[in-house]
Amino acid sequence: MATIVIAVGSARKPKLAAVRETLQEIGNFLQAAAQFEIVPFEVDSGVAHTPSSAEELMQGARQRAESVRLIATREGKAWDYFVGLEGGLDSIEVNGERRVFLESWAFVSNRTRGYFGRSGAIELPPPLAEEVLVRGTELSIAIDEFVQESGIRDAQGAWGVLSGNKITRQDSFRIALIAAFAPFYNRRLYAEPNPRNSAIAQ
Repeated sequence: MATIVIAVGSARKPKLAAVRETLQEIGNFLQAAAQFEIVPFEVDSGVAHTPSSAEELMQGARQRAESVRLIATREGKAWDYFVGLEGGLDSIEVNGERRVFLESWAFVSNRTRGYFGRSGAIELPPPLAEEVLVRGTELSIAIDEFVQESGIRDAQGAWGVLSGNKITRQDSFRIALIAAFAPFYNRRLYAEPNPRNSAIAQ
């Protein structure tokens, strides 16, 4: 039985649980009858502790995947996929009013191609958005203070708090991962590599 190694640029439990859950759903489509090994690394995202735009979230996810790819190259490891996950905020203006959304992004590459995936989005209450974007408080700290709890980031996450636990942080990353892996398990639709995607992955 073949072993497919997934290197992940994080050691956070919700992120790794999301990778495991995703592989349970799509693993057979990536490679039938294969077993999967997840190798986690705590790496720097290269962006702010709480990204505040989709562009910054994408950059953070890609940087994490790139960091573990470089580790593989340095150590001579023939790992198969490199995964970066980044959560944070996207602030947009609608009809002259700022709206701030919590999003989760994934980037997956296989050395030659790389693709992004995104979760849905949930809007932040204005006081919480102001605490993070105006006062500069890290979201994980701000959400704990906002609801007077502790350790939310490694449990249900801000997603769970805001959705009444209908959507957890792990759920949001799972959706982003399924989307990012799509070109690898739905190969018929992505048969021709896009030069832009190839450049991103290198």
